[in-house]
Amino acid sequence: MKLRLFATAATAALLAGCTTMEADQTVAAAYNPQIPAATGYFAQDSDLPFHAPDFTKISEADYIPAFEQGMAIQKAEVQAIIDNPAPPTFENTIVALEKSGRSLGRVSRVFFQLTGTVTNDNLDAIEEEIGPKLTAHGDSITLNPALFQRVKAVYDNRSAMSMTTEDAKLLEDTYEGMVHAGALLTEAQRDRVKAINSELTTVTTEMSQKIRAAMTDQPLIVNDRAALAGLSDADIKAAADLATERGQPGKYAIALQNTTQQPLLPSMSDRATREALFMRSFHRADGTTAIDTRPLVAKIATLRAEKAALFGAPDWATYAMWDRMAEKPKTALDFMEGMVPALAATQRREAAVLNDAIKADGQNFTVKPWDWYRYANKVKAERYDLDEDKMMEYFQLDKVLEDGVFYAANQLYGLSFKRRTDIPVYNPDVSTYTVYDRDGSELGLFYFDPFQRTGKRGGAWMSNFVDQSKLWNNKPVIYNVLNIPKAPAGQPQLVSFDNVNTMFHEFGHALHGFFGNQTYESLSGTAVARDFVEYPSQVNEMWATYPTVLANYAKHYKTGETIPQSMIDKIEAASQFNQGYDFGETVEAALLDMKWAALSPEQARAIDTPEKVDEFERKSLQDLGLEIDLVPPRYRSTYFSHIFSGPIGYSAGYYSYLWTAMLDFDSRKWFMDNGGLTRANGDHYRATVLSQGGTQDYFDMYQKFAGRQPDITPLLKARGLLPGDGTADSTSDDGAGAVSSTATTPGATTPGAN
Repeated sequence: MKLRLFATAATAALLAGCTTMEADQTVAAAYNPQIPAATGYFAQDSDLPFHAPDFTKISEADYIPAFEQGMAIQKAEVQAIIDNPAPPTFENTIVALEKSGRSLGRVSRVFFQLTGTVTNDNLDAIEEEIGPKLTAHGDSITLNPALFQRVKAVYDNRSAMSMTTEDAKLLEDTYEGMVHAGALLTEAQRDRVKAINSELTTVTTEMSQKIRAAMTDQPLIVNDRAALAGLSDADIKAAADLATERGQPGKYAIALQNTTQQPLLPSMSDRATREALFMRSFHRADGTTAIDTRPLVAKIATLRAEKAALFGAPDWATYAMWDRMAEKPKTALDFMEGMVPALAATQRREAAVLNDAIKADGQNFTVKPWDWYRYANKVKAERYDLDEDKMMEYFQLDKVLEDGVFYAANQLYGLSFKRRTDIPVYNPDVSTYTVYDRDGSELGLFYFDPFQRTGKRGGAWMSNFVDQSKLWNNKPVIYNVLNIPKAPAGQPQLVSFDNVNTMFHEFGHALHGFFGNQTYESLSGTAVARDFVEYPSQVNEMWATYPTVLANYAKHYKTGETIPQSMIDKIEAASQFNQGYDFGETVEAALLDMKWAALSPEQARAIDTPEKVDEFERKSLQDLGLEIDLVPPRYRSTYFSHIFSGPIGYSAGYYSYLWTAMLDFDSRKWFMDNGGLTRANGDHYRATVLSQGGTQDYFDMYQKFAGRQPDITPLLKARGLLPGDGTADSTSDDGAGAVSSTATTPGATTPGAN
């Protein structure tokens, strides 16, 4: 929460007349506010190790009462802050506000994890009911004028106070957060903000549920096994089992993943089936079937633009980016658009290469999106002798986690892990580990939920059941969630190299959370800006192919043979090929997000039909100058959960994956320049970045880590977007479209500058 205020004359006089401690002792000695007593499971911390939730004691019937009670208790806690007769101080206002809402936090953390991983109709109904109430409750705090006056009084007196760096950041964030919420608006404007927030919660919840339904409830149904030629026996069996589960025995059902591209497409030799699967994905939730999210997209865009206008912002992007590292839309747009010319040239060049491969395969068609990865993989196999299926044979799930992800964390940071079976979990597929710090002390508890299943939203993510906080003496309880297809019973659980990277990525988030070393949980661990939070997780991916790490976990599931270095060399050599698609679809999605976020209220209101949503999306993508018919965005508007399934989420923030990729590849260069995988490097990164949470300016933090500001050049090299670099050979036509690394390097001016 972040806030802003001007002290009243009476408050200023009180603060000037005595010290904070004297004021508290003089005025508040007899102050004893009545806070309702909590009851039920979520009334107090769990008695399990690390206060982990005890799922054996939680039922669906607990949630509504716990939410209602938690809101009532926090409301009373906030009222007690307001009614306190003592002058406002950091302790009796800012820290008291930080301490409020503990029971509400407990139920929220458990409930919203379950709606993402094991949801059902009952949980969905609870979410629909409680979502608007939670929004209204939050608004009742952040938009409370009396509370704001106390916060402002403390903020205005900050120069006379003795505070730690973290105290000062908490005060600043609380004040600025309340201002951003609307504390300085008129009463009428605040009322309208509350109404918009409530409506956004309702609409984005509906959007989220429809996106999930379009993905999980509408698989591609295939009648003939021959149409699945090229798929493994395990994939075909999984499709047959899913069809039977969906009431269509004897047929085959292929479940959709959350992205536009689908992982089974490269293996399918039947082009008609490839096209059908791709189109099933591409047209989900756009009215092609009974599910149509386009009216919701238009409504969300309109509400956001109107809300931004209430704050005097020209568009939602300007309003939403207030606390980002990039700070302003222009910074993010210039950063992305600077890469477009070279990227467009790469897309055209790679499409030509794929068309040659199609002809060489004896086929008479030009490449389409449903063909792209099949022939990109063929080119990789021929150019780099890289067989994706054979590579999977070296990646067993448990070994990747324990001998790879955990091993790298041990080598870098001295961590160790012990699997345990005494912690109740919310699904049998979930495993838990105690994490021990470099000195052998307990650091926290880790949950690992790897498999795709019905009722689980797509993608991968990390969050907490318990946040680290010195204020409460809490150690973190963290989970990683992925969507890896589960192997049939009795078969080895192998994973693709993409999923190997995802495991390292999500554990990078977990490390950021485990290394939190803050007093206040609202500043701890991953409580950082949207365009910074993906940075530590992306850096952690670099260790997936680090030689000593690979040698420890990449063992053939039959022979135990370590993955040959020649295969890793091929992975590295092939990594720059296909960036026209891999990088392009992400750039397109990020720019599409910014186009939606850049609408004025008048422009948003003009997009008032489903057809106009389609038109706006199409024009926005065409205007980019990229090959969008060959390389569609990673997410279309109709299933872009990151930006449309929450009141804020990644809206005006999907660029963060690109921005943090810049920080990532520049940091990889730092690690390699300084000796690679060493404890000294790990300890330095932990001290300067991973342990800092949201307590510092992000450019300052990076400066302390790297000794300089970030440079975009390593990212451009990694993506093959510099002339003459990687796949961008001297005979290609992209020389004129190359990106200037100096022109697009954020931070080339004063750190944090616009």
